[in-house]
Amino acid sequence: MILKAYLNAWAAGRPLQTAIAATVGELADAATALADTVGRGPLADEMHDLIAHHADGDAQRRLDIMAEELIADRLRHAPVRYLASEESESAIDMIPGAPVAVAVDPLDGSTNIDANAPLGIIFGILPALDTAGATFKQMGRRQLAAGFFIFGPHTSLALTLGDGVMVFTLDRTTQRFTLARTKLAIPRTSREYAVNGSNARFWSERVRSYVDEMTAGADGPRAVDFNTRWVGALCGETYRILVRGGLYLYPGGTRRGQVRGRLRLLYEANPIAMLIEQAGGAATDGKRNILDIAPDSLHVHTPLIFGSHDEVARFMRHVSPVAIAEFMAASEVRTELRM
Repeated sequence: MILKAYLNAWAAGRPLQTAIAATVGELADAATALADTVGRGPLADEMHDLIAHHADGDAQRRLDIMAEELIADRLRHAPVRYLASEESESAIDMIPGAPVAVAVDPLDGSTNIDANAPLGIIFGILPALDTAGATFKQMGRRQLAAGFFIFGPHTSLALTLGDGVMVFTLDRTTQRFTLARTKLAIPRTSREYAVNGSNARFWSERVRSYVDEMTAGADGPRAVDFNTRWVGALCGETYRILVRGGLYLYPGGTRRGQVRGRLRLLYEANPIAMLIEQAGGAATDGKRNILDIAPDSLHVHTPLIFGSHDEVARFMRHVSPVAIAEFMAASEVRTELRM
């Protein structure tokens, strides 16, 4: 089934759902256009050139700005009231009185373009409140929909509308996203994990002890061997975990600028956490479920650990044994609600 036909059938003429469907449709159009540029790589008029840095030191490339402009332009055709983007210091006013707002990382993993590795667009859709400030301080559990587009060997959209996760893949012959996978389910356990081991010296002792268990493999307390993966793009790590399970770790640490974590809560962690929970996994900052944290600013950072449910729980037993009971109880309640 074609994405837009699926969305229209899901919305069934209901006003809020119709607004969500229109918004996802415009994001898909932006992703289709961006896929062509990304696919040209170094031939795309030097779109990968470094032009600036964010206040926290992240590189900003010409392609990042192009992606934001393309998304903002498409969303002006949708009922979107506010847009929050990694590339803009403050929220962007869109259509007054519109019912929804979008938080987006316009080009996750943009440095990967030099290495021909995965990159993508991450987005969350929220109900629009009276002001942009109030809108983007809602906890992630208030999201109406979330997803990401990934540009790799194929271009796909992983999407949740609040009832499971599905994948639509771009058919390059028709330039339309077509349903490819439905009701993704993350295995509760896994022997695969993704972590940037170069940060190990900045982690807490408890985080190191957890990773050391997996590194020790069959010779350690887990008595099984694990595989490590790291592609340098959140959307790439998430797609792999959605389709075959695993664990992703980006804990906080003592490294300068990363005490509160490396990733942004509003437009990276929250959309990913919604997808992961909808697929039966779990997402935490090491103390709380990601979706239960209210952002205190547009670009606030957070630690992020997500993936197979039982492995996330084991991580929490290492780093926050006091919080594990509450985490497990809340997770089981949400599992029962999805069934």
